[in-house]
Amino acid sequence: MNSAWLYLIVAGICEIGWAIGLKYTEGFTKLWPTVITVVIMILSFVLLAQAMRTLPVGTAYASWTGIGAVGTVVLGMVLFNEPKDAVRLICIGLIIAGVLGLKFLAKE
Repeated sequence: MNSAWLYLIVAGICEIGWAIGLKYTEGFTKLWPTVITVVIMILSFVLLAQAMRTLPVGTAYASWTGIGAVGTVVLGMVLFNEPKDAVRLICIGLIIAGVLGLKFLAKE
């Protein structure tokens, strides 16, 4: 794996962190959850920008949002007891397939 994809994966993990963090900020009314969430947001964007120095913008952005979406949905199920129905799980699988397709099948 090249460094651009490593940046992108870590950026996606940071996106999961700030998306979940938004829940804990309670509309940006809690100081420390807000500070931590904003720092993770900035880190996510910086890492995404680094990945985009090499990767095509469409591949990088779609993969970043896909990683973030899947991770956020899964953590929502675990942390907030969100629904775990079959349709939701199939949709998560489709997002994963799309990200993997961009990684392994798309020309860079």
